[in-house]
Amino acid sequence: MLVRDFIEDSLYNPHYGYFPKQATIFNTDAQPIEFSNLRDSIEFQELVASKYEGYGSDSYEGPGRQLWHTPTELFKPYYAQAIAQCLVSEYLLKYFPYEDFIIYEIGAGNGTLAMDILNYLQEYYPMVYERTQYRIIEISGSLVKQQKRRLYNTHPCAKVYHRSIFHWKQREPAPCYFLAMEVVDNFAHDVVRYDLKTMQPYQGVVVINQDGDFDIVYTPVTDPLISSMLGIRERLGHPPPINRALRSSSFLRQTYANLPFAPNLSPEEYIPTRMLSLLRTLRTNFPRHRLLLSDFSSLPDTIPGVNSPVVQTRFRNTTIPCSTLLVKQGYFDIFFPTNFSRLRDMYEYLLSQPHSMKNPSDAFPSRTTPLMSSTSSLALGQGFFSSTYPDDRRTPLDGVASSSGLPVGERKSNVFTHAEFLETYADLTKTRLKNGENPMLDFYKNVKFLF
Repeated sequence: MLVRDFIEDSLYNPHYGYFPKQATIFNTDAQPIEFSNLRDSIEFQELVASKYEGYGSDSYEGPGRQLWHTPTELFKPYYAQAIAQCLVSEYLLKYFPYEDFIIYEIGAGNGTLAMDILNYLQEYYPMVYERTQYRIIEISGSLVKQQKRRLYNTHPCAKVYHRSIFHWKQREPAPCYFLAMEVVDNFAHDVVRYDLKTMQPYQGVVVINQDGDFDIVYTPVTDPLISSMLGIRERLGHPPPINRALRSSSFLRQTYANLPFAPNLSPEEYIPTRMLSLLRTLRTNFPRHRLLLSDFSSLPDTIPGVNSPVVQTRFRNTTIPCSTLLVKQGYFDIFFPTNFSRLRDMYEYLLSQPHSMKNPSDAFPSRTTPLMSSTSSLALGQGFFSSTYPDDRRTPLDGVASSSGLPVGERKSNVFTHAEFLETYADLTKTRLKNGENPMLDFYKNVKFLF
């Protein structure tokens, strides 16, 4: 099978996958951390370690408890309140009171982020809360039950769908906000290598021998998703990870290939093909969405390769990193860093592509609101006030005017560091320690936001 299929099987198979059967999300519900009572970051880390110990020690036979934490859980409810403030600020500026406040979240974990966002809206923005619809798309059956149990009685506006976002077919014509927090790192990637003589790409395929051992073999690219990913990357000017001189000169490639012990293929490169699937789903089924995505921009202890993942498990209370992707399915977490600058380029490129005309509903949102009164193509007037279209704006979605009534289009997404985002939207006084340190800012320096 393709490498991405092997990764998805390892992580999400309902019978033995890592997330359905092994993973446990660290939860501080019983006693959220009182940051103002802590002396410094050392005491904070000791407190977190003690909460980990509350889950019990690992068995000394087989893999241990696969426990991991997120900033949503560590800094609850203040981290989620920053997310809520970001979204509600945009909503109040652009859509209130004409449109409902619709939020989609994928991979909602314990439901902590959803609960804290809805609690915040209910307390501080009651008029917005009355117009809020919170929809979770969750692949894990056990987490679906947990999220429903946690949210449904407290917040009737919440609804949980048990399905993969890659199988989502329902179209949302209304403006909405789409959350992907600490989830795309577990999106499956494919492996490609290039023939150093011809620069032809090859796709990685996982095979198994009669002894049950895994290996990866490389074949010419035939998978449509890999082909699309490579084609988009070429159009965006994102080169493969090969020396520029080798890429540009066939003579140098031939000379290099003739050197003793020279490899005939380039190093392994992991490309985010499932991320491309997500962006296409957003483009097709959520045409008026605004994406807020956060995840790791770099990772330590990765396996060999370019943009390679961390493969790890817990054994006897210790996290063990591995040096290969070819491990027993279901017992190992596999997670990738995200190149946010390339992600932004790919995201904006896909959103700029014309809508398909196979279905008439693809061209115009299938509903009428006070913000959608235009009867002619908005694209016709996009350059009326200027000879050059602004670089930081998308082409207007036909049939949808901006909040000012002028067809200027949505502003494009930007990339923010973890600290930049929180300094903008969070109440940092809530997570400040006695000595002035702020772990919500100081931790997760390898995390970025796309918004």
